[in-house]
Formats: sequence, C-alpha cells, structure tokens
Amino acid sequence: MKVFGNELIEEACAAASVSDLATATIGEVLLVAKYLEDKTGIPYIRMDQGSPGLPANKLGIEAEKRALDAGVASQYPPADGVPELKRAASRFVKAFLDIDISPLSCVPTTGSVAASFSSFIACTQRIPGKDKILFINPGFPIQKSQLKVLGIGWKEFDIYHHRGAAALRLKLEEELAGGDVAAVIYSNPNNPAWICLTEEELQLIGELATEHDFIVLEDLAYFCMDYRTDYGKPFSEPYLPTVARYTDNYILMLSSSKIFSYAGQRIALMCISDDLYSRRYDALSERYGDAGVFGVSLVASISYMITSGCTSSTQYGYAEMLNLSCDGVIDFVADTRIYAERAAKMKEIFLRHGFHIVYDLDVDRKVGDGFFFSLGFGKMSGDDLMVNLMRYGVSSISLSTTGSFRQGIRACTSRMRDELYPVLDERMAEFEKDFAKYLEK
Repeated sequence: MKVFGNELIEEACAAASVSDLATATIGEVLLVAKYLEDKTGIPYIRMDQGSPGLPANKLGIEAEKRALDAGVASQYPPADGVPELKRAASRFVKAFLDIDISPLSCVPTTGSVAASFSSFIACTQRIPGKDKILFINPGFPIQKSQLKVLGIGWKEFDIYHHRGAAALRLKLEEELAGGDVAAVIYSNPNNPAWICLTEEELQLIGELATEHDFIVLEDLAYFCMDYRTDYGKPFSEPYLPTVARYTDNYILMLSSSKIFSYAGQRIALMCISDDLYSRRYDALSERYGDAGVFGVSLVASISYMITSGCTSSTQYGYAEMLNLSCDGVIDFVADTRIYAERAAKMKEIFLRHGFHIVYDLDVDRKVGDGFFFSLGFGKMSGDDLMVNLMRYGVSSISLSTTGSFRQGIRACTSRMRDELYPVLDERMAEFEKDFAKYLEK
C-alpha cells in the first residue's frame, strides 16, 4: 500500500518546480520530501541528502568562540588561510596518511565543493590542450554541475566492470589516449556506492598521473570512514590508502563536514603536493599576469575570486579539531561509526524484502557499511525505483544521476533514527508485495 498517492506526489513536484522526479537533483528530492512531510505530517525515511546526522563537534565550536572573543571578526582572513590551520592541516595529513605536505601547500576552502570548483579551473588552464576532467564513476553529481557552469568538458566511466589494477589500467589508458585529460577525480570511500579503491588501484592511478601528466583530485570527504580497517590512530599504522604515495600530481580534498559534523560552517582543505604547488606554467602566467606558480595562481587568482577566503573563526575551529585529532583527544572514527551501524540495520531490512546491493564488492572484498550504500530491486530500473520508493515514503536519488551505468539508487544513512526502523520495515514489506513481479526470475 502506497503512503503517498500519485496526485499528492505530482502536487509536491509542481510546488518544488521539479519536472522529472526520476532524475531530480538531491536538492529537488529534498524539497519534494519536505513538502510531503509538512503537508501530511507523515514522516519520510530520508535517504536523499548526505547531511550529517550527528551534532557538530563541541571542541571546534568552543575554539571558534575563543577566536571571535579575541577579535578575529574585524579582519579579513588571509587568502591562503590562517597559519594555525595550515600548520594543523600539515600535521593532520602526516598523522593519518603518513604524507609530508608543508603548511604552505595546505589551503582552506569553503567546503570541498569550493575546492573542486577552483581545482577544475586551475587544472584545465595549466597546459593548453589538456582541458577535460575524467570522472571515475559513480560520483558526486554536483561536480559535473560545476563543470557545466564553467563550460569545461568531461569524460567518464563506471568503475563497476574495471576493478583491480589490471582491468583499471586498460580502461584508464583508453580514456587517456587522446592526451586531453587535465585531471582525474574520484571519492574514496565512494559517494554514492561506498566502494573503496585498493592500494594497488591507487598506485596505478598515481603512476599514470605522472606518466600522462594529469592531476589527481582525491576527494577524501569521508576520511578514514571505511570501518572495515582500524584507521584513525594518529601517527600509527595502518595509514589510510592514498594516491599521494605514488605521484606528486595530486590535490587531496579534506572536509570537516562528515568527520566533525561541521557541515554548516563550510570549511575544508586543498592539500596540494609541494612539488605541484611550486610548479610553474606559462599558460597560467599569461592568463593571470603572475609568475605562473600553480599553487599561487590557484589560491590568489582563482579561489580568492570565488569566495574571498574562509571565515576566520571557522578556520580556528577546524584547526583545533585537526590538532586534537592528532593528539588523540578527538577520535572522529569512533564518533562517526554509528553510520556503519545504521547502514547494517537498514541493509538487513532492505535485503530481507527483495532488494540487493548494487556495488557489493571491492574487487574480492565485501563492501563495507558506512555513510552511503547502493540498492537495486530485481529488474526495476533505478529511475523507477527512486520514484516508486517516494510513494512509499522513502526518499533517495537514482544512481543514473551519479554517472553509474547500473540500475539502482543511492541510500544515505545519516538521517535514520531508531524509531524509523520499524516504519521502514513495514513500508518495504508492502513494497515487496506490491512489486513482486520485478523479482521473478
């Protein structure tokens, strides 16, 4: 039995100006779900937006208050970040990745979205002819939207059939053959599928980055949140796998939003290899009238033009949380492990009612539980699954919007609450009964 009728769904779509619910953006799905909740009072199982489901780290908040009391609000922040945050970022990368990056090359941005936006510009302008971004999909839909705004072209492929270093090499070399790829981007763990690239796959990407002279944009928004391995112990093995061990052509994008639940303060980092930061490019010099130093052009001529720096007090809060993580006072892995617990409970319900995990393996290892997971339902298309679930009071996004070639949806665990598990179970039991034909062999 449907929770919301077709007419009510259409009314919500009209109110939110959503023309096609199946391929709606995350923000559009959020608006439709909110409209239906507000109008009916019936709770939605919100698996759409990846907003943190935990309180913001209090130690960061207290550090921000101290910074404001000290008077930082009266002065513009430095374009490349306050020294305290730059030093803390360098220390944090060493503590959890065992990678040496100087404070100079650690630059704050107003969220990872701003980091990718600026990086796309710099990467595609440094060498004439290298003007496309290659996406290892599935990926974060907003990043392609950024390229539409910028007028930058892209290539893409779904990694599902190209796991393992040997298979991935063949596909990457095929995509790189034209010589026009400026940067390769992926997230690890992956949004939306929660797959994780292996050390061997990252090594391959790094070696090809050096050979073909492209920059790797490694999105580490879900830093150390692969809970299958005991990451997150500062200055101790095992260290988080990263492409930074295998090339100097990288920009690591770190975020406070998930590991510290600090999404509302919009603060993240671009951690650029020292070699890349200091490299000179004639094309950048000609365009911006500066020395053509990659890091300087990226910060002063591009990023600053977009955001004019990051809020000073927020930088001090972020620096405090990074340093306390290095000191072992903050254990952000333990703090966020509840997402894995939620994922396990949600998956059990879905699997019991005929669903399956779409991206289920990391080469030969079962995908972990965490912030996201992917779901399919028999022979039903991903777009139809997304729309049908909306009628049963479950919001998500179709995998088709993430560059995936697989049929299914992305499910987010962050907003799940204990009292909603029985509700989800009841609704999915009805869903299984009503759409049983899609499960027939």
